[in-house]
Amino acid sequence: MSQPIALVSNAAGFAGPGAVLGLLQGGFQVWAQDASFADPAVSETYAAGRADLHLLSESDPAQLVKTVVAAAGRIDALVSNDHYPAPPHLPHDAPASELTANLDTLITAPFQLIQAALPQLKAQGGGNIVMVTSNRTNLPLSGGGFADAARAGVNALLKSLARDLAADQITVNAVAPNFLYSEAYYPKAIYEQTELGRTYVRQNVPAGRLGDPSEIGEVIHFLASAKTRFMTGAILEFSGGWPWAGARPEL
Repeated sequence: MSQPIALVSNAAGFAGPGAVLGLLQGGFQVWAQDASFADPAVSETYAAGRADLHLLSESDPAQLVKTVVAAAGRIDALVSNDHYPAPPHLPHDAPASELTANLDTLITAPFQLIQAALPQLKAQGGGNIVMVTSNRTNLPLSGGGFADAARAGVNALLKSLARDLAADQITVNAVAPNFLYSEAYYPKAIYEQTELGRTYVRQNVPAGRLGDPSEIGEVIHFLASAKTRFMTGAILEFSGGWPWAGARPEL
């Protein structure tokens, strides 16, 4: 069999670095998209001479899929890695524009990417779609309504997509992290380099630490490379045992 092809969106942040690493180590040729790759300095640092890694800054979903298919001939795994800043917004003064931004980034954008890839996935006889969502809705935090609503919405969307695409041999599964190290949500400067941040992690995560990007990369590779067509609609929690009864929800 020829080398499998993976497309990873928003690859510079959240679970993107781990996803790219896991897929490359698993033998994939990886096409990684991020708007920041338009900066040559950023793309050069990210690529770091790694073979089988191709960087794209294209943001239009249809053009992105077209570019990958034109060069690689197919897409065996589509990894939709979506993230948006999640500062707390209390209901009495929460800007509605931020709710719209959360929904657009965390629900509409991944749907548009998946929709753009469907003709190719169907034509080639199937493929694996992996969504990176969140399990933060398991323990809602004060001021987190916008992010919680968007993450709950995309988890629901995934279930519907899995049902509708199963007959086309297209699986749709997700990994739902919390307490994964990323500069987007759990930056080192706070959660690894201050005693307050380290204590917060120990008090909330039974594993006693943040998840490592390489670890979520293993899970993403598993979902991206699975041969079974019967496992679809699954949302795998990746949070070191969080939440648990002793968790302290506020930092």
